[in-house]
Amino acid sequence: MIGIRRKKDSEAEKDIRTQNQPVLVGFRSAYVFDVSQTDGAELPELSERVKGKVGEYRERLIDFVIAQGIELDWKESISPALGVSYGGKIVLFPGQETAEEFSTLVHELAHEMLHKAERRTATTKTVRETEAEAIAFVVGKTIGLDTGRASADYVVFSFMLCCSPGVALG
Repeated sequence: MIGIRRKKDSEAEKDIRTQNQPVLVGFRSAYVFDVSQTDGAELPELSERVKGKVGEYRERLIDFVIAQGIELDWKESISPALGVSYGGKIVLFPGQETAEEFSTLVHELAHEMLHKAERRTATTKTVRETEAEAIAFVVGKTIGLDTGRASADYVVFSFMLCCSPGVALG
């Protein structure tokens, strides 16, 4: 369970960045169901991936990420995610096709640049994911990637996870 640690006014004034930070406050039991035990519309599948040749843009994007002071790493431990933004660090799942990796990196960079400041608390997870994926779509299309339905599928899938009753996201 995540809660907000409130600080006294005198403490909060010392370092405004640490005011009202979300913190882990405990754990609780939760029911977990296999999809076969549920009713309702089928969950969408992320069937399409971004395809194409990124050429020199991959290295240019990596150079840009590093120039922004953002650390970049590849780790299998983030599975099933293809990428994760940690605020100053982006981790990608290794072994992705080059076009998919490029799109994932653009998506996570969008989170770093748009959603790691006060704006994060002013938007919902659905809005943040839609914005990041829209940026990945536009950048991918601009350099000639075949995005197919990958971005649209991702946005729909994220929306369904965020807005479906009984579904919790980490």
